[in-house]
Amino acid sequence: MSSIAPPTPFWSRQLHADRRPLLLARNRCRDALRDYFRADGFCEIDTAILQVSPGIEAHIGGFATQWSGPDQARQDLYLHSSPEFACKKLLAAGEERIFTLGHVFRNRERGPLHHPEFTMLEWYRARQPWQAVMEDCAAVLALAAQAMGAAQLTWRGKNADPFAPPERLSVADAFARHAGLDVLACLPDEDDPARQRDRLAQAAFARNIRIAADDTWSDIFSKLLSQCVEPHLGLGRATLLVDYPAVEAALARKNPFDARLAERFELYACGVELANGFGELTDAVEQRRRFALEMAEAQRIYGQSPPLDEDFLDALAHMPEACGCALGFDRLVMLATGATRIDDVLWTPVAGAVA
Repeated sequence: MSSIAPPTPFWSRQLHADRRPLLLARNRCRDALRDYFRADGFCEIDTAILQVSPGIEAHIGGFATQWSGPDQARQDLYLHSSPEFACKKLLAAGEERIFTLGHVFRNRERGPLHHPEFTMLEWYRARQPWQAVMEDCAAVLALAAQAMGAAQLTWRGKNADPFAPPERLSVADAFARHAGLDVLACLPDEDDPARQRDRLAQAAFARNIRIAADDTWSDIFSKLLSQCVEPHLGLGRATLLVDYPAVEAALARKNPFDARLAERFELYACGVELANGFGELTDAVEQRRRFALEMAEAQRIYGQSPPLDEDFLDALAHMPEACGCALGFDRLVMLATGATRIDDVLWTPVAGAVA
């Protein structure tokens, strides 16, 4: 018999009493962010959770279900991993500024910063450059902290001032500063992809990062980013990590001045990724090509790949230029309240328990 005590259920009166101040702070944060977007002319939308595709990123797992019609015909449906496809369809329909604050679902994710069901704040600005949503990120941090009474964002002994202007740091500069690596010199080469993959693998091995034989260039890049770079981001103040390699930005436009890069950024505070934003790709042909690569990678790793949302690709051809951002709302609440686990700031975490 195991001597490890089972976790206390979230509905335990004492545990709920301990968590309740965090949950009420969460509500204040939610209300403040809604007020911010509404005051700036945004329309709050409510996207359907069931979609024909959970999303196409290879490493994001989806939850599948089936719909049975009146004629007993069956169709596979998925809990969405992001409202992105639905939001972009609304941009194609003519919406200009939209935001949504709702639940999303990702399989294979559980830990202090991960929960299979979580809340995402996602917003889009049509006909504006991607820097506009970076400015929103700075405003969101300050508003959230003010609403929750937080002078600092905190995570595992690391702090960030939510009222200070975020640092803007390119991926290339971040790798040079924190990993001692010229990552742009290691970008995939279509003429000789194996050579550049091996070059990046050697750099990772020299930094004591374990590399598997079947790790791709993107896998190795992610390991270097997570182990060498991310822990140093957003310390003292938030960091906007900008100008990702284009190969790491399947849904973003390429940088008009350097085709090696894309209009993608991530927001970090206390070494924690909070948000992911883009200058949105609106070329349906190019998007289909990139999705095919992601689907092939998912098939290679997991033995299955998500289906394409053809309706999304049809809509993309009618979508105006836009920028958008997705922010992990629960993580933001964690950092502002000092919580150590995402379960602490969820009203009803799954499995009925807080580990």
